[in-house]
Amino acid sequence: MAEQRQKIEDLTKQVDVLGKKIDAKGEDDAALVDIRTQLEAVDKSLLDSGVAFRPRLAEINSRIGQLGNPPAEGQPPEPEIVSNERQALATEKAEINVILGKAEDLSVRVNGQLNKVAALRRDLFTNMLTKRYELGTTLNGEVGQAVQSEFSRLYNSVSAWLRFVVQFKNRALVAATFFALVAAAVLQFGGRRVFGRLIKRDPAIEDPSYLSRLSVAFWSTLLPTLAMGVFLASTDVLYRYFNVLRGDIGVLLEGVFTIIFVSFFVNRLSHAALSPNKPNWRLIPIESRAARLLVWLMTVTALVVGLDSFMGVVSDTLSSPLSVTVLKSLIASLTVGVLLLLIGRVKPFVDATGAPRPWPAALRYFFYLVASATIVAALLGYVSFAQFVSQQIVVTGAMLATAYIGFLSGQAIADEGSFADTSIGRWLKSRYDMEETTLDQLGLAVSALINILIVVVFLPFILFQWGFQPGDMLVWLNKLATGFKIGSFSFSPLAIVTGLVVFVLGYFITRWFQGWLDGSVMARGKVDAGVRNSIRTVIGYAGIALAALIGISSAGIDLSNLALVAGGLSLGIGFGLQNVVSNFVSGLILLAERPFKAGDWIVAGAVSGTVKKISVRATEIETFQRQTVILPNSELINGAVGNWTHRNKLGRIEIPVGVAYGSDVKRVHEILLEIARGHPLVLKNPEPFVLFAAFGESSLNFEIRMFLSDIGNGSIVQNDIRFAILEAFEKENIHIPSPRRDVLVRTESPAQKWPLDDEKAEAEYLEHLRETAAAAAAAGRLARGRRKRPDPA
Repeated sequence: MAEQRQKIEDLTKQVDVLGKKIDAKGEDDAALVDIRTQLEAVDKSLLDSGVAFRPRLAEINSRIGQLGNPPAEGQPPEPEIVSNERQALATEKAEINVILGKAEDLSVRVNGQLNKVAALRRDLFTNMLTKRYELGTTLNGEVGQAVQSEFSRLYNSVSAWLRFVVQFKNRALVAATFFALVAAAVLQFGGRRVFGRLIKRDPAIEDPSYLSRLSVAFWSTLLPTLAMGVFLASTDVLYRYFNVLRGDIGVLLEGVFTIIFVSFFVNRLSHAALSPNKPNWRLIPIESRAARLLVWLMTVTALVVGLDSFMGVVSDTLSSPLSVTVLKSLIASLTVGVLLLLIGRVKPFVDATGAPRPWPAALRYFFYLVASATIVAALLGYVSFAQFVSQQIVVTGAMLATAYIGFLSGQAIADEGSFADTSIGRWLKSRYDMEETTLDQLGLAVSALINILIVVVFLPFILFQWGFQPGDMLVWLNKLATGFKIGSFSFSPLAIVTGLVVFVLGYFITRWFQGWLDGSVMARGKVDAGVRNSIRTVIGYAGIALAALIGISSAGIDLSNLALVAGGLSLGIGFGLQNVVSNFVSGLILLAERPFKAGDWIVAGAVSGTVKKISVRATEIETFQRQTVILPNSELINGAVGNWTHRNKLGRIEIPVGVAYGSDVKRVHEILLEIARGHPLVLKNPEPFVLFAAFGESSLNFEIRMFLSDIGNGSIVQNDIRFAILEAFEKENIHIPSPRRDVLVRTESPAQKWPLDDEKAEAEYLEHLRETAAAAAAAGRLARGRRKRPDPA
């Protein structure tokens, strides 16, 4: 408690000092960002102080609960030792609550100061944009003399520095310039050698694909711009390292570098997107003359914005009058507005008749609106607002355009079959013989990497343009690292990413160890293939489970908090996951007991085939018809399974043979035994055996029994033996009978057949009766006539 009490007192003093700094530096945005960073560190320290007392408070409350309530009036007093302990615990708890109360009060105060800093920064930004200057009063008649005086002081300052450098820092200047040029040469030529395919427009390709044009446009903008930025930064660092720069000259040199960087960036972007010299590589189908004009206008606009920024640096360095600063910003804003009007007036397209056609109406009116707003705001005295809009149009617009081209490139690479058509994809396919599916998956990965690269590179610069400070970035990164608290759940994106990275590393380490153990250790030890597969499978599941546990812990997730999840899983197992768990446990039993292994020939119910893979849920069996059967492990544990190759591949095959009655059975026995013994794959020990099996209905039945060293060759041996039996029986004139079958054909009268049509059958039956009756009547009449005829004798 003494340690935490002293810590809170020190933090209180620090908060008092920061509060005074807020009042003193309320107009400095960078200083306010630094103060906010320190206040958030104080707030975190206060939170740590509160957390430090949690274990002790839990112990005190638990002990007080064990002691129970003090005895009521009229009851026997409790022992003195219990009373003293209760009193000491209550006193300690009260002291802790006092310290926690002070920490909470200080935390409320810190949050109030953080809100004050946020309000001050918001007011600074708003005032900067909405501040209005009376141009008639500000730009008085003395502004010309002030401008002339400023340029004179700038010239004198630079001249004095150059004289000093020539006299005293000549060698240092030459060395710094030489190393900077070397760095530029390395970046220029090395970058072209490494990334030449990504930034080079091949003139031999008459109709490049959309992906190729996007890729070349994005990388030919990003890579040279990064190289230029590295060159300028290295130049500044080397000049400072060799003590060539003076304080004010260093600031001015950074302003010059800003002009160079912004102008170069916009020029590269416009060249990449419009490609004035190679029309077939343009992203926008415009005319060549319009493309060259637009590149020139965009570059000049960027140059004007860069000069405006540089002149602002000059004014701050030389403490120029307000009138000079306003005049320079006014001229720059009006110039940018006019240039935007000219860009909107360009007619880059042609219609069917060949006549020039302007931009689409929405884009053209957007240029007009922004240009008009810039010019009108500058003329009305809102010079800061006009200057801000000009900078965002050029710098932020160029960054967003480059990022958009990059996103389009990533999206195009992710399309099916696109990555395989790139130069890298063709190289990978020819070098490593990759399949189309693998290349598509690599395309998705490359697309994700490009998107991440774009966000990481461009987002900070865009935020800087909109008034954010590096301290803001540090605060956000700190929050990503420490996480957010939602209720009682702490969420840390960085910790989750760390956990995922740890899991991925553990996964690949497990796969590498599996391959090393299987290919190096067990393969050299001549370990059975089934045993190798079982060991590899167990190590794989154990390694992935261990990687998952380590990854979860690295993500900041307390495994003890998963008790509720485990309870839910138990409930699910009891109802819906019984079969899954049964198969899982059965798989572990199969891997441990190894009643069969990969490569064994097993028979499980109606399934017969070779075991290909044993996993924890199911076993993969390939039948002899090359059909893959996925059999749940519980069926293999609970049912009868026959294994032809359990301990070895030794097995017996039988071939039944029937001969006709009257054949010489002893000769048949000799022939069959001779054929069996003569086959090279039949074992001599145990020797083959011919059994006189039975007297059949039409044949005398024999059975050849043979043992093979590899039961998998049974079909081959049976095929050879049957061919040999036919040839031998043909030579010995021994017949193989076939069963005799007598076929009886029964004919039925139409009346006895089942009628297809009941009415028709009934009519035919009545007609048959009438015909029978008429025939009987005619026969009767004929008989009577014969009796009346006289006897010729």
